[in-house]
Amino acid sequence: MKILAGNGNPELAQAIATYLEIPLTRAAVRRFADEEIFVEIHENVRGEDVFVVQPTAAPANDNLMELLICIDALKRASARRITAVVPYFGYARQDRKSGSRTPISAKLVANLITTAGANRVLSVDLHAGQIQGFFDIPTDNLFAAPVMAADILARMGATDDLMVVSPDVGGVVRARALAKRLGNAPLAIVDKRRERPGESEVMNIIGDVRGRRCILVDDIVDSAGTLCNAAAALLEAGAASATAYVSHGVLSGGAVARVDGSALAELVVTDSIAATEAVQGAGKVRRITIAPLLAEAMRRTAEESSVSSLFD
Repeated sequence: MKILAGNGNPELAQAIATYLEIPLTRAAVRRFADEEIFVEIHENVRGEDVFVVQPTAAPANDNLMELLICIDALKRASARRITAVVPYFGYARQDRKSGSRTPISAKLVANLITTAGANRVLSVDLHAGQIQGFFDIPTDNLFAAPVMAADILARMGATDDLMVVSPDVGGVVRARALAKRLGNAPLAIVDKRRERPGESEVMNIIGDVRGRRCILVDDIVDSAGTLCNAAAALLEAGAASATAYVSHGVLSGGAVARVDGSALAELVVTDSIAATEAVQGAGKVRRITIAPLLAEAMRRTAEESSVSSLFD
């Protein structure tokens, strides 16, 4: 197997290669003066099983085009199988028509990756599980819950007073899966509603959180407004503390400053997205790695063995 790294998150690609004890494939991924992307692979990949590691986070369009061109270059170089390893799948939140005359961009991106020549897709915590059905090629959706659970148990010790909290009703399944890994910890839900346009959301807590160390869990944190408001509501309801674990730290705009000034004790995100300068200098944002998780899934894909057994 070979690993080709795009410019989306080269640190993660290197960590995966180090774990698997194989070097990254030598290649040049650069831009012309007019910002067109050019890819040149500097070693033979004919008949090889190649994994392209490229999250499509910001700048989403540049990283997506880079992924597509890398796949096309490998296809034309006669690679035997090409797996697009997309730790963070951009455009995933546009997975349905949200109104009249609006696109389903996640499906369009799936079509682009398939048409470019990918044979498989490997991603982590897709925003909606049904996105797997947007692809007409095999798609593996890995879960960061085991990595999160191990970190929680290592840092928080006893789980007697832990409570897993979903920041909205739609994330209950994800929260329940993490709670199960924490010894069937109790579950609470934040019910948010906006009474009138332009007014702040009202947070109602479903469940008794008094005296509990609360773990908010979500797949994507973008502006961080919902998480910060949820943390404040939990503390007002008597929670001892509120910590958030999120798979993908998009953290756009002033999100990092918002988190640092919030009631959250800590925001823990994976390294599916490359860290910005703001994230690196944040006081309350910590990153955990999913490189071993992705590396094991890639190894099992190459060996044609079970990927799902990773989560047993």
